[in-house]
Amino acid sequence: MTGNERWSMEGSTALVTGGTKGIGRAIVEELGRFGVAVHTCSRNEEELNAMLNQWKSMNFHITGSICDVSNHAEREKLMDEVQTIFNGKLDILVNNAGTAETAWRPVTQITPEEYSFLMATNFDSCFHLSQLAHPLLKSSGRGSVVFISSIAGTGGFTEGLAVYSSTKGAMNQLAKGLACEWAGDMIRVNCVAPGFIETRLSKVVADNDEFYKQIKSRIPLRRFGKPEEVASVVTFLCLPAASFVTGDVIHVDGGHTKNLS
Repeated sequence: MTGNERWSMEGSTALVTGGTKGIGRAIVEELGRFGVAVHTCSRNEEELNAMLNQWKSMNFHITGSICDVSNHAEREKLMDEVQTIFNGKLDILVNNAGTAETAWRPVTQITPEEYSFLMATNFDSCFHLSQLAHPLLKSSGRGSVVFISSIAGTGGFTEGLAVYSSTKGAMNQLAKGLACEWAGDMIRVNCVAPGFIETRLSKVVADNDEFYKQIKSRIPLRRFGKPEEVASVVTFLCLPAASFVTGDVIHVDGGHTKNLS
């Protein structure tokens, strides 16, 4: 493989869940710049259509579906659509869709319904979509799966995120297990664990001035990250150049996890 081929994904196919905003949108667009045909999904039809029109004007090859990844049947329908669109072969799966909106509270205050929704959205979808995508990724002969985890999943982080952290910790372990289990099928599996990134979900922190200053003081780079800074690491993991990287959890956090002791 030549140097140029090692850094090319032209003609590849990808499914990126939750790709209309934040980190997911940045990943979709970064893959699009590399010539990847991307399918994405969103729960919001208006938002999805607006982004599809914008991507079309940018000459990206991007299609989309309405899908609530917390729903088992909708996940199956999504993968059926992907199989049809990409003729039974998928090179890249990025399990990005997730939520923390009902999570930022003590465990004793989280209802069974909220717990189930968090687990279904963050972890169950990751497991099930990977399972459904396996035959398509195997047909590719060079499949790459990337889970968007969190630094909250790698250790005790802060009060009020126990359930959210558990979903991300489970995701990290799933990636390590699948990396070993699917290596023989030429499928690599990795996690990218962002720290505090400038997205809508981080607004709860930014709106609390004292907590915001406290968090920033623990980040060696003294700032929150940008979605495109996560997307670039995800994209690298999908390149042929990363062909010997599997089973890893890579932090994109400005050094935050190295400064938590």
